[in-house]
Amino acid sequence: MTIRVRLCVSLLVVLATCLSSALPSRAETYPARSVKIVVPFAAGGGTDLLARIIAQELSTAFDQPFVVENRPGAGTQLGTEVVARATADGYTLLSTSMTSYVLNPSLYAKLGYDPLKDFAPVTLTGNFTLVLIANPTFPAKSVGDLIAMAKAKPGTINFASSGPGSPHQLAMELLRTRAGADMVHIPYKGAAPALQDVIAGHVPVMITDYSSSAPAIRSGLVRAIAVASPERTSLLPDTPTIAEQGFPGYHASAWQGIVVPTGTPAPIVDKLNAAIVVALKKPAIRDKLLAAGIEPLTSTPAEFAAYMRSEMQKWREVIASAHVVLQ
Repeated sequence: MTIRVRLCVSLLVVLATCLSSALPSRAETYPARSVKIVVPFAAGGGTDLLARIIAQELSTAFDQPFVVENRPGAGTQLGTEVVARATADGYTLLSTSMTSYVLNPSLYAKLGYDPLKDFAPVTLTGNFTLVLIANPTFPAKSVGDLIAMAKAKPGTINFASSGPGSPHQLAMELLRTRAGADMVHIPYKGAAPALQDVIAGHVPVMITDYSSSAPAIRSGLVRAIAVASPERTSLLPDTPTIAEQGFPGYHASAWQGIVVPTGTPAPIVDKLNAAIVVALKKPAIRDKLLAAGIEPLTSTPAEFAAYMRSEMQKWREVIASAHVVLQ
């Protein structure tokens, strides 16, 4: 190689180095345009509300639009698959519940995505407190009463849920399995019609989220027997937990979280995580969510991944024990 050629090569290397250092990285410029947050539920529910609050906060923080896109259908599979196939550049996020991440892999023999392989966790975002409610005329006043009645006459007590394989059904299945009691599941197409039938007395009990049942509880249309969280909630301070009533360690909730397609650059994941954590820790945002029955949650991406794996194991066993299979 001649001196002239070596000199040209050296100059090119220096020039390339200067240019690369002058150009900002993708993480530094992110987001440079609108970001889509897919919610695999219809608009108007608690998951949608949480996603929209986060979207508004992120839009302000980054000075770019974060737009919620509702893609309901097939037990959250339609919207979830859209994100699984999206480009891993941080411009398509998935904000959804444990149904997509934890329950579906055990409920469906064929699933168009793998939550562990297709997604990179960003952060947990919220927890919907679950509560065991009953029609006011139902004789059971406690979890102990309910289990005693179910054991005395196996298969005679029905319980409602928002649908087959829903967190509401599986929370009751967890209790039923722990207690060794035989109760009959009556699935509905949503929490609202299930709650209406409990109010009417057609089905005596159900476990549902507090955000859906709060008006009925406050007005006395249903009675809160227990909460499914590990500790009592400020939403129902006088209502004991299921764990307190003879089932230590019992815990069921309907949690939420945000993920992105696998391969999204780690600096972008970290940037999103930091912004969401800041947003959810704002007192005004926290108060707004708590008033809607949603407890704000945050985590690191690694903590979310570990929690997802532990929840998969827990609910896989409940689903297998209850013989719940969906097509």
